[in-house]
Amino acid sequence: MSPDDSSLQPEPPPAKRRGGRPRSLAADVRTATIGVRVSAAEYDALRAKAGAMAMTPAQWLREAALTRRLPAPPVAAINREQYAELGRLAANLNQLTRLANEGQRVTIANDLLGRLSYEVSRLRLGLLGASLTPDTDARASK
Repeated sequence: MSPDDSSLQPEPPPAKRRGGRPRSLAADVRTATIGVRVSAAEYDALRAKAGAMAMTPAQWLREAALTRRLPAPPVAAINREQYAELGRLAANLNQLTRLANEGQRVTIANDLLGRLSYEVSRLRLGLLGASLTPDTDARASK
């Protein structure tokens, strides 16, 4: 063999690539399992909804659970009672405000009536777990 013959040797084959899908980031790997039992009819409904979205039932349930708003929790009985009482107070304030707007003599200042009405509304909504919108805040503060 001459020195030129070694350059004619075939190159070693490239390293064999591993098959399969690429590894996910450690933070994206799902390791916990939640078991949910459903009836046959419920399972069929889940499969139909998932199929319409081109998803598996597990993907559809995950998306539905993590991205949709849940209904508000039930309001406590004491809050409902207070809400009703505040409603009666608000009605009285509304009557006084109407009398003042009609020009009848009322011993409470109009600004105070407006502020009281606003506070009652804010408190009522707070008892329900809601809040006034910016539009409502602007109207009530006038």
